[in-house]
Order: sequence, then structure tokens, then C-alpha cells
Amino acid sequence: MPLPPLPGRPRLGRAPLPPLLLLLLLLGPARPISFQLPGKARKCLREEIHRDTLVTGEYDISAPPGSSSGPSANLKITDSAGHILYAKEDATKGKFAFTTEDYDMFEACFESKLPVGTGRMPDQLVTLDMKHGVEAKNYEEIAKVEKLKPLEVELRRLEDLSESIVNDFAYMKKREEEMRDTNESTNTRVLYFSIFSMCCLIGLATWQVFYLRRFFKAKKLIE
Repeated sequence: MPLPPLPGRPRLGRAPLPPLLLLLLLLGPARPISFQLPGKARKCLREEIHRDTLVTGEYDISAPPGSSSGPSANLKITDSAGHILYAKEDATKGKFAFTTEDYDMFEACFESKLPVGTGRMPDQLVTLDMKHGVEAKNYEEIAKVEKLKPLEVELRRLEDLSESIVNDFAYMKKREEEMRDTNESTNTRVLYFSIFSMCCLIGLATWQVFYLRRFFKAKKLIE
């Protein structure tokens, strides 16, 4: 039989995390993406980003250890309309930044180049760290310019995050309304089409009855 807890002594257990601490854990730094880029190959990464959003990125292309040839690849970032937002030939290491004009699908493509006079190029290691929204802002620079204290910087960061979340929910609500209007419009069109089809079938059946009746009367099969 378990003993009752001593008076005045709290039980040991898992206390729920405070909302602020949980939010700070969710704001942890995003990990960069790494992948192998074979010779004469092209790999693309796609992501949907909201409008008026700052996007920053840092890339690093390196050849495998022991390779005689250095890294050689082209980088191009475009939107769904094919507009080039950033392009770099013979890219090895660098940064990029742009601001989106509309909600769209953006694509970052790495294309390997084969050096002249060599055989098969060994796989290159590509590392891409792409951030947007709150993650893309440099709060250290903001703190230096505005002379903010560490707590004020965190409050500014939480304020930007809450605004981003509100904008995301507003966009999701707008999309839900658009989808609902589309479904209602589709249901109305299907209903009208069904009624039109029934009227056509009834009219065709009525015409067939009168036509057969006249035909049988002409053949004197019925009176």
C-alpha cells in the first residue's frame, strides 16, 4: 500500500511548461539542409512563402575530401512565373536576400558543372540555410541600432512572431473562405446541371412517345 505524501511537501512530477518558455523552444534556430550533388546533375528545393516576407539564405558548396577539382555549380532562385530572384555562376559560398511580392512557390536550384578535361566529377556537398519571416531578421543589429536591452529584444522577437502567426491564421481563414465559396459555387452548378439533364431526358422521352405514336398511326397499327 503506497504511503501518503508528507504534509507540506509537494509531489514530484512533470509540471507543464510555461507558454513563454514553450514559445521560445519553438523559436529555436532552424537547421540547414545538406545534400549530395552528383556530377552533371540538378537538384531543386521548393517552398511556399507569404507575400511581403524577407527571405535570407546562406549556401556552401564544397567538394569531397581528397578531390583534385574544386566545387563547381550554378545557383538560381526563381518564382513560379520564372522570374530570377538570385543567380550565381560557379557558386561556392555566399549569401542572398530578397523580399517576396506575393504569396508564391519559390525554387532554389543547384546545377553541377563538370570541369573541362576531367572525368566523372565526385559528388559535391551542398549546405543551404534558408530563413524567412521572423527567422530572417537580424535582431542583434536591431538591438545595436535601437539600443535595446536583451529582454526588449526578446519582446520584439515575440511581437514579430505573434504578428506572423496572426497573419498566417488570417491567410488560412481567407483560403478557407475561398474554398468554401468554390465548393458552394460548384454544388450550385452541379445542381443546375442535374436539373437541366433531367429536363432534357424528360423532353426526349416525351418526343419519343409522340414520335412512335404518329409512326404507329401512320402504319395503321393503332387507332
